[in-house]
Amino acid sequence: MKKKVRKVLVVNSGSSSLKYQLFDMETETRLAKGLVERIGCGGPKDHAEALAKVVAELGDAAKGIDAIGHRILHGGEVFKDSALMNKANMAKARKLVKFGPLHMPANLGGIDACAKIFKGVPNVGVFDTAFHIATMPDCAAMYAIDPKYYKKMGIRKYGFHGTSHKFVTQAAAAFLKKPVSKVNLVTCHLGNGSSLAAIRNGGVVDTTMGLTPLAGLVMGTRCGDIDAAAVLSIMEAEKRTPAEMDTILNKKSGLLALAGSSDCRDVCAKAAKGDRGAELALEMLAYRVALYIGAYNTVVGGADAIVMTGGIGENSSEVRERIIGRLGALGVKLDAKANKVRGETKVISAKGSKIPVVVLPTNEELMIARDTVKVLAD
Repeated sequence: MKKKVRKVLVVNSGSSSLKYQLFDMETETRLAKGLVERIGCGGPKDHAEALAKVVAELGDAAKGIDAIGHRILHGGEVFKDSALMNKANMAKARKLVKFGPLHMPANLGGIDACAKIFKGVPNVGVFDTAFHIATMPDCAAMYAIDPKYYKKMGIRKYGFHGTSHKFVTQAAAAFLKKPVSKVNLVTCHLGNGSSLAAIRNGGVVDTTMGLTPLAGLVMGTRCGDIDAAAVLSIMEAEKRTPAEMDTILNKKSGLLALAGSSDCRDVCAKAAKGDRGAELALEMLAYRVALYIGAYNTVVGGADAIVMTGGIGENSSEVRERIIGRLGALGVKLDAKANKVRGETKVISAKGSKIPVVVLPTNEELMIARDTVKVLAD
């Protein structure tokens, strides 16, 4: 399906909110952005009503929208790239709801709503997992358990934040003046949810999140890597159900459990005042990130750069300093003055550093818009 696409609406449909941005893709400029909240709980009753509110907010800007790009949590192994969400692909996506029962119905509901509100306008799905799934080898993706669980249930590593990792991979390649197909990176998306990706020749060879976004780094409310037997021990000792344990691991762990706040800014402030729990939380966070950077540098055969992005990666000079201070064995050195940067592209490593460290703001919505244009141009 070939279509000249200029005006792209990007939609991120959550269970109780809908975020949107409108782009002019001839210049890649944002024309509008907004948020509709309390869907189904005092606000719009469903995503169709939320979209009607978006149209009202956009006014004349809603006219002439050529395409709509949607963030979709999980593409399983079915979607290895962004795709036109026609009837056949919607049917395939509905079979993947089991991988994200809280998010997927809302993601797909947003597409259904757009099909009704913006009649005849094509909808494109951009999957959080696709960038990882497309190139990650089995040796990194599979778990060492009976293969029947993979065959019957799809239990394997999928990875998330793929749209962000893809955006900064392309941006870093341009910044380093290298073709995307030849760039090797360790990309660090650090925020309330965090993940790293090992990028070799422009594609993912490993990533820290797994079957779900729980695995890997210490995050705002998620524990990251943990011995499965520890989980079983807690469940047995406290008679916890799987649902209760899921809540503990995903919503009551991480920085929140260690320091009393899931916001890294609060944790840094508490640590500066001598709070030992906050200090430990930051050290655990930095240690885990540095551990994976070292491993992923090996996996990619020597990184051309280490990229810091996401809310923490782009803005927290303190967390970046703690991480980079642990990378001496890689010959990485910090430029303390350059590290004061917030939210802009800049090299923060010292001139003698063997691997440059680059702060590079992500733009997932623009990446979704770009993928939407690409899908419809193919």
